[in-house]
Parts: sequence; structure tokens; C-alpha cells
Amino acid sequence: MNKLLIALVVGIIGSVALPAAAAENKQNTKMTTCQAQASEKKLEGADRKAFVDNCLKAKPAKSQNKMAECNAKTKGMSKADADKARSECMKAA
Repeated sequence: MNKLLIALVVGIIGSVALPAAAAENKQNTKMTTCQAQASEKKLEGADRKAFVDNCLKAKPAKSQNKMAECNAKTKGMSKADADKARSECMKAA
């Protein structure tokens, strides 16, 4: 019984920790990219801070367009076929 309880607790903690780690990794990647762009532009001080802040706040529009594009490609398909095609479309670069 104790082993089952321990396994349950570990599973719950793991399911909460993994998405948080992935989100943190994306934020770190975005910060690194924004800092590199600021360096390329040779920005310093307040200008650099403002640039990085705007860069971090920017949302990628490509994902929204990609979803609309993938949905358009699946019109007229059965639900199962459309789900599979949409999934493959979204994974494509």
C-alpha cells in the first residue's frame, strides 16, 4: 500500500514538473535569442533593455497562420483523417 501511495505521489509531481520545465526552457531559449539580437544591433543600456522586453513580449504569428493553413487543408476529410493530417501538418516545419 505504501509503495502504491509513493508511486502515485511521484507520478503527480512528475506530471506537474515536466510542463513547467518545458515552459521555462522555451523562455530561456527566447531570452537567449533576444539577447543575441540585441548584441548584433550593438544596443546598450536602456535601449537594450527596451529591445529585449519587446522581443520577449512578441508573440509568434506563424503558429496562428499555420493552424489556419492546416485546418484549411483538412476541410472535407473525415474526422479521423482530418485529425491525423492536421497533426502532421502542425509538426512540419
